[in-house]
Amino acid sequence: MKQELTLAQAQQQVDAWIRSTGVRYFNELTNMALLTEEVGELARVVARSFGEQSFKKGEKANLADEMADVLFVLICLANQTGVDLTKAFAVSLKKKTQRDRLRHRRNLKLQGSR
Repeated sequence: MKQELTLAQAQQQVDAWIRSTGVRYFNELTNMALLTEEVGELARVVARSFGEQSFKKGEKANLADEMADVLFVLICLANQTGVDLTKAFAVSLKKKTQRDRLRHRRNLKLQGSR
């Protein structure tokens, strides 16, 4: 059985790749710009796959590839700024659960989509 990759392992793998292949991390501002670029590429695929836009001739959709690119750059930013994504995600999920535990259930706009 294949073991799932944890966020901590992903952070370690990206760091190892940067040090062996990427030479060094781009600075934080460059990585933020790259993250924005990758999110834009993801948005393009989503707009064409699920929205009203269509793909241009020769264009192809690779949703998983675009999501992975976003994750890679996000992990780079986390690594270079000392963020433990496992801990940060746990805190974020707890915050959202406490803040939104009733809000979404009471949202009439969501009632018809169950």
